[in-house]
Formats: sequence, structure tokens, C-alpha cells
Amino acid sequence: MKRLWLIDGSYIHANNIQRFGPHTRVDYLRLRRLIEEHLGVLWRGYYLNSVQSDAHSARERFHSWLQSAAPNGPHLIVKLYGLKNERVENAFCVDCGTKIEVCCPHGGPDHHLVNQRQMGVDVGLATLALAHKERYDCLVLSSGDGDLLDAVEHLCENGKRIELAVFSTGVSTDLQARADRVLWIDDHMDELAAPG
Repeated sequence: MKRLWLIDGSYIHANNIQRFGPHTRVDYLRLRRLIEEHLGVLWRGYYLNSVQSDAHSARERFHSWLQSAAPNGPHLIVKLYGLKNERVENAFCVDCGTKIEVCCPHGGPDHHLVNQRQMGVDVGLATLALAHKERYDCLVLSSGDGDLLDAVEHLCENGKRIELAVFSTGVSTDLQARADRVLWIDDHMDELAAPG
């Protein structure tokens, strides 16, 4: 059975930080080995993420390592997208239902606040899953985003198996319901953790 592995890098990073803190990170070579041990051999893997446009040597080394072939690296194709800046003027408090103004404590209303949001990763994941659908039997998805549901349902209806390699939090229950198998990453962090 040929497996295509698609990774949302920000999903892995955010859940890793939330669950295990900033000094522990998922080692993608170890994660690939874990997936191949528990789910089966991977035909191809893609790592997608949004990054800031400024040069960052450590980030560039990491992305280069992700592309390295075994036994030195996880042998992933890396696709990077930009970040979108959205101006922030107010926020909504879920607990009390109040909309509040947000301002910088250093410059007040004269400072312009932005929130950075990833751009293009979900579309990239869905596009790769659909573009390669004649070349694999099973999609292994490391993303928790329910926005992928339509693509996943299309693949299921066309005979593709869906397997998730995800954290136990931050993954859509709609994706979980359509998965043939789920590998919970947090159950294996002792094997996967690398110093941050």
C-alpha cells in the first residue's frame, strides 16, 4: 500500500508547544520512523508551513534537514508560504461577551498592531492530496484542521484510506470520524522528543 504523508508544520509546532513546552520538539525523522512502524511505509511526504519572509539561518537549516534523505533526515518535500498580517483593533472576550479595544502599552493608539496568520497551507494540503490521488492508496495526515474535510470526504468516497498522525488535542472530530486509523503523537513523545 502506497502512503502519502502531508504535514501542517504549524499544527505540529503549536500542539507540541502547548503540550510539552518550548524546550521539547518533535523530531520529524523519528516521527517518520514511528509512522512507518505503526501505519506502514511512506511513499512520499510533504511538510507545509507559513514563515516570515526575513532570512533566518536556523530555520533554513531546519528546512534543509527536513529534505535530507534517510538515514540523516526525514526525506520530506518542503513547501513554504507567507504569513498574512491582519490589523488588530479589538478583541472579543468569550467569557464575558464583551468586545474590547486593543492597544500597545508602549505607544497606545499610535502603534499599529497586527496578528500574523498562516496563508495557503490548508489549500496546499488539499491540493497535494487531490493532485496525487492516482499515485497513492492511503493519505496520512498530520493536521487537525477541519477545513480539510471536503477533500478528505472526496478521497474517502473514491476509495482512499485516511490515517491520522496527530496530537490528541487540536484535531477536528470530523477528521477523526473519517479516519481508518489514528496514531496519537502525544502517546509517543518519549520516543519523538528532541531538545528544542
